[in-house]
Amino acid sequence: MEYLNTIILGIIEGITEFLPISSTGHLIIAEQWLGHRSDTYNIVIQAGAILAVTVIYWKRIWSLATGLGDAENREYAAKLAVAFLITAVLGFIITKLGFKLPESVIPVAWALVIGGFWILFAEGVAARAVPRMEITWKVAIIVGLAQIVAAIFPGTSRSAATIFAALLFGTGSRVAATEFSFLVGIPTMYAASGYELLKSFKAGALGEENLTSLAIAFVVSTITAFIAVKWLLGYIQVHRFTVFAIYRIVFGVALFGMFYAGWVT
Repeated sequence: MEYLNTIILGIIEGITEFLPISSTGHLIIAEQWLGHRSDTYNIVIQAGAILAVTVIYWKRIWSLATGLGDAENREYAAKLAVAFLITAVLGFIITKLGFKLPESVIPVAWALVIGGFWILFAEGVAARAVPRMEITWKVAIIVGLAQIVAAIFPGTSRSAATIFAALLFGTGSRVAATEFSFLVGIPTMYAASGYELLKSFKAGALGEENLTSLAIAFVVSTITAFIAVKWLLGYIQVHRFTVFAIYRIVFGVALFGMFYAGWVT
């Protein structure tokens, strides 16, 4: 059962990490039924999802890294760096202030429902806007701030916060907004995972982990995230994000019901 639960959690992480439905929120809920996992465990399965997106975008990353002589590439890379640095600095501050994610489902439920209506609103704005592939400096700054909002409120979803912030503040193209969100998420999530993993190592927590379980979770998360993101990138070419908004609202309302029924806490 332990390994089956590990596989289920890896699948949940892989599917939800980059879809705009919140991986943290889903994992908080899943762990109430499948058993609580350590911070180290959650870091490892998150790393699998990040690796999958890195593989998907490796050509884009390589072209940016080797094409800094081109003004357009250089500006885009600088905007990614600014968004990342805003998140890194503010994230470091809230970590030092001792911020901890709540483990109750109620904040998750509220974030899911509010986020669902946020997606519907942003889609409405984007539908009336002229599609623009450009990521402005304002958008880069807003995306950096949006990542912090997602980190503070479980259930918000980092991808949802950043994609729809970009849509609302000047990027009318879902494809451009999603690409920027995912690309800035790669260094952000590697940095956050590396920092947490280093803390776990210093605290000696790694020695307490079931390494086989960690390896299974990592592989499952990587494969599942690769499939989920490839599907999403194709889906948004011809569809809106409306289905994710509806899912969030329905799931959030269901969580309120399960909470008051005593099925979750």
